[in-house]
Formats: sequence, C-alpha cells, structure tokens
Amino acid sequence: MLPYEAMTKRAILFLAAVLLLAVAGPAPGQQPQTPPAPAGQPAAPQPPVTFRAEVNYVEVDARVLDAQGNFIAGLTANDFQVLEDGQPQKVSVFSVVNLPVERAPRPLFASRPIEPDVATNLTGVDGRVYVIVLDDLHTNVQRSPRVRAAARQFIERYVGANDLVAVVHTSGRTDAGQEFTNNPRLLLAAVDKFMGRKVRSATLNRIDMEAMTRGQRQQGDRIDDIDDMERGYQARSALDSMRQLAQYLGGISGRRKAVVLFSEGIDYDITDVINSRDASTIINTTRDLISVATRANVSIYGVDARGLGGLSEEGIEVASFPEDTTVNINSGSFQNELRLGQDSLRVLSSETGGFAAVNSNDFATAFQRIVDDNSAYYVLGYYPANDRRDGRFRKIEVRIPGRPDARIRARKGYVAARGRASEPKPAGPNDATPELRNVMTSPLPISELPMAVTAAVFKGPKPNGSVVISALVAGPALPLVEKDGMFRNHLEMAVVAVDQKGKTFTPGRSTVDLNMKPDTAKRVQALGFRVISQLDLPPGRYTLRVGAREGNTKKAGSVSYDLEVPDFAGEKLLMSSIAMTSAASSVAPTARSKDPLQQLLPGPLSSYREFPQGDEVAIFAEIYDNSGSQPHKVDISASLKAEGGQSVFATSEERDSTELKGAAGGYGFAARIPLKDVAPGLYVLRVEAQSRLGDRPATDREVVIRVMPPPTQ
Repeated sequence: MLPYEAMTKRAILFLAAVLLLAVAGPAPGQQPQTPPAPAGQPAAPQPPVTFRAEVNYVEVDARVLDAQGNFIAGLTANDFQVLEDGQPQKVSVFSVVNLPVERAPRPLFASRPIEPDVATNLTGVDGRVYVIVLDDLHTNVQRSPRVRAAARQFIERYVGANDLVAVVHTSGRTDAGQEFTNNPRLLLAAVDKFMGRKVRSATLNRIDMEAMTRGQRQQGDRIDDIDDMERGYQARSALDSMRQLAQYLGGISGRRKAVVLFSEGIDYDITDVINSRDASTIINTTRDLISVATRANVSIYGVDARGLGGLSEEGIEVASFPEDTTVNINSGSFQNELRLGQDSLRVLSSETGGFAAVNSNDFATAFQRIVDDNSAYYVLGYYPANDRRDGRFRKIEVRIPGRPDARIRARKGYVAARGRASEPKPAGPNDATPELRNVMTSPLPISELPMAVTAAVFKGPKPNGSVVISALVAGPALPLVEKDGMFRNHLEMAVVAVDQKGKTFTPGRSTVDLNMKPDTAKRVQALGFRVISQLDLPPGRYTLRVGAREGNTKKAGSVSYDLEVPDFAGEKLLMSSIAMTSAASSVAPTARSKDPLQQLLPGPLSSYREFPQGDEVAIFAEIYDNSGSQPHKVDISASLKAEGGQSVFATSEERDSTELKGAAGGYGFAARIPLKDVAPGLYVLRVEAQSRLGDRPATDREVVIRVMPPPTQ
C-alpha cells in the first residue's frame, strides 16, 4: 500500500496531466469560431457561457437553415450582417454553438445511472439551457396529469446529460421548484409535484349565472363572470413571474435561454377592454414580459398539453346552453376561451423567437424542434450604436448577403431599457470582490476559474446534518507571482446553500493568502489548491453554490452542487455520504480551518474520482441505527466492482448495537482499497449495511470511480 505521508513523482505527474487536459481551452480573450462538426464526428469546443453585467450589450442567436431545413455550418462573422432599425451594427462577439445531446454513462451492471457526488465547472456549460415553466395558474386541475406526462416526456427523452434545466411554477411555489441542475431525478420530482389551480371556466360561470338570474333580468342584459377579478389577478401573476424569470436569465450570455412553458394560456378576455376590468393591465403586463424577454434574449416555447382535447372536461359539465340567444352563451363560447388561451401562447412564443405547440397530440415533434432550435446556431453580440434608454422597440434584422437561399431564424428585435441605469452599490471593506459577487449571483456555473466540488453529509447537532465541503481550484489556472523566492496569490472563497424556500445558509466568506516555497508551488501548479469548509444544515434539499476568485488576474469561477441533507433520525437505518481520499490526491496543498473528517480520513476529503493504477483509496462512512433498544447486530460491507459486475475488492465487518450506547454518531466504517492490481476502467464503489432485526432494514451508497493507466516517466 502507498503511504499517505509521501507520494511518488510518477503519480504527481499523472494527476497534473489529468488537470491540464481538463482545463485546456481557448486562450484568454480568444473567441472560438470553429464550425460545427459534421455528423458522426466529435463536436468542436463550445464557446464559454458568461455572466455579463453590461446593460447595453445585445446578443442575437441566429439559426441558419437551407431549403431542406438543415443547419448551414461553416459560416464566419464576415458572412453576417446585423441591422438595428435599418442601421448596420458592428459584431464584437461571434461564436458557433453546436451541442450534442449526451446521455449519462452508467456501469453496465447498474439498473440506472449512478448520480455523481462531484460537481465541476471544468467544461463550463456545454449543453442547452432550459427553464421548464409549469403554469399551474392556467391549468385545469383535472388536466394536471397531462402536463406532468408531457413535461416528464421532455425531460426523459429530450434533455441531455450535458444540459442544465430548472423547473419553475408560475404561482411561485418554492417547495415544488428546482434550480438549474442536470439531475433528472430532481427534475422529475419537481414535475411530479405539479397541480393545476386554474379558476373555473368563464363560460361555465356564465351558464350558472344565467340560470340563477333567469326571470330577474332584462333580455340582453350582460352575464358577468363571477371569477373575473381572480382570473385577472392570476393572469397578472403568471406574466409577472415569467417577466422576473426572464430578467433573472438576462445576464447569461453565450447560450440561448429556452423557456418551455407548459400552459393552457391566459384565458382572460383582453379583447373587451370596456367590460373586462383587467384587460388593459394584462395587455400592458404582456408587453412588459415580451420587452424583458427580448432584451434578455430569452425564447419562449408555449406547449398546450391539452392537445386535441381542448376544453372537453368543461364541456362534460354542460347539460344545456341558455335558450336566450341574446346572452351569447353557446358552444362557441368554449371555442373562444380556447382561442384566447392559445393565442396568448402564440404571441409570447413568436415575439420572443420561439414557437407554440397547440392543437396537437404530437409532442415528440415539437420537443425535437425545441432541441434542434437550441442545439446549432450562431451567436452574434454587439453594442448598439443607439444607446438611448428610451424604452422603444428596436427592430433587429440578420442577413447573410452571400447566401440568398438561407432561411434565418432570429428574434425580431428588443425593447430598449427605460430610465437611468442603476449604479452599482459601492463595496464595503469586508464585502466580497465584484468578480466573486458576479459568479455567486450567476444562475449558471462560471468556468473562468476551473473548480471541482464535493460535499459529504454526516449527522450533526440535532436536527442538523454536518456538511463537509471540499473545493479544489485547478492549479494550471491559478497563476503565482514570485517575490523574494516565494510564490504568491490570494484566494477568496464563498459558500452559500439555498433551500427550496429561498432561505440561504453560509459559513461566511474565507480568504487564503498563498505564500509558498518553490516545492509547494510546484505541487499547487500540478495538483491544484484545496479548501475544506463545514456547514450545519437542517434536513432538506439545497443548491450549494461555491465560488472562488484569485487575486493575481482576478479570475473567478463557481460551481453549483445538488445537496440533500437527510433526516438522520427518520429511518431505522441510514448512511452518511461516502467520504473519500487517496494517497495521490492527498498531496494537493489544502487549507482546512474546520474539518470534522480530519481525524477520520488519512487525507483531506477529495473531489478526485479518477485515480492512477497503483494509488490507494481510503473511504469513511457512518451508519446511523435508529432501530430501538433491542440488542442486535449490523453487517457492513464495501465492494469495488468492474463494469461487468465482477468484484475486485470486498471487505465486511460485524457491529453490535451496544457500541452506540450514549454515542452521538453512528457506526464508523473505514476501508482502504489498493488499486495496484486493479485494471484501468470504470468501477462502482458500494457501501451497504443491513440490520439483523426481524424486518432487516438496510441502507447503501454507491460512487463511480475510474482507474487510469499508470503514469509514465
């Protein structure tokens, strides 16, 4: 076994090569202009996603198709002409986006993909950016299963492993939303909580009102909708929610932002501005949404999950229509409701560069079109010559003078901002730097400073879990300045956990002054610099955001991590995370002012999951036994299995419940796994425990690791 006090030169060289390959990319400031790869060939590197604060920057996504509907590849910035209100604009940012739809790899013997326990920004955002908006305010409760089924279909069949997706409800439900993730389990769980809460059909309300007032009114008197006020309120609320969402997405540049809106549409009658009290307000609110969405380059794709069914559920409730034809309530009233809703979807979609899928049960074709729209296109960014903040519509036209046969799909324009630009709040002496603030507020991870993050959750002070966070900043991206024989930089770190209700938890901002001797500096450049922090959190689901900023070039990066803190007293038998380190990864210089695992692991908690052959992996986990006072045994085992299912390592031990008397934790389980004779490839590390009580409760955890060929001299 390899000692943890020392590391061979060969292993250091190996890990350095892994990191160098991971962070290799375009030179700083270079705009990638590689054309999309032909079918069947590896995709070209994708342009980086950035978070821009400039309010006058305009970005246009142009999808260019030939007469057969195929994407035209190989165009350059010189091929395009961008006009704003008829005036040519100077394109200052140009890139080609050609995104493959990746599928999550899984070991051959696993029934489903094993969720990774490490998150990185090494590849940046190399997929599509979707926000699934579930319009519960405008979905009939009886049709909720249709929306859930359609949204699940989109996630399961059309979202790639490299895509980032969020789920939002227009009602503002925070318990059912999901921040950006590529974890399909979390996305599907958010969709499954959807329940429509649309107010009753206006036509049904008017039919009931006509029956109640029959004989009490004059012929031809208007029959009002008793839910008109609530209907107007829900319309404004849904539109406002989407406007805020578009504003939130506005800072993201370098990718299309697609809002897939599952909705029956705004069913408020905006055509009758005299008798419909909220018609004018809803029209203006719709304009505001379109203004913000076009300015933020957000495309809306409206999907009516009713398909060809329309208002069939409402029609079943009608025994007969009023005989008084002057009240204008008949079968056409339902059609008018349907038209109002679908027209609103068409307007929102077409005005923002998307399309609406209505009156069709063929969701597969619509979903594939959405994927195609967001997979291959050209990004053209410019600073408009007209920088007046007058709130007026600016028409955008994208041309390719040399290709008259080309069909160009791009947004029609945008509405300029109005009023004076808000001045940034001056930073105080103890505030985070602007670069760190920017990456921490970005909706998506930022890869300018490459990082890898893992978080191990153990039982903490009741009822909390103790979360140990390991963040590794890639060494090749961490420049060091020599002064007086020492190598220096300044690292600023921030960690924030956000629960489903939007409440934030943070251990605070930390700073590390790197002032290193030459040998330590070499290890940092080869292996990176690791920072360990700890945070106590109540049980629940969180989005953990970790950001870092280095002082020499002021580069910053961030990583988002899906975190679940279980209720460790809620099950008879429950396991912590599997904390992992290795002889090779422990050599990376580490700052850990507070590390509960320091005495339990032979090295710092590692975010490496690729290990060289010849390395040794050490693991630690705790098993929490809540089975009661009856004496019993618990069997704990660890195994490492190859893709074919054959075991290359196994160990087990028997524990007694009497060990836990008066103990605050659980059964501590540790193992060391030598990789000397383990062939290169993909492996599943599994730790499981089972009680010998009558109902035999069990618990387990799995982590995928990769063993790499041994390093060469």
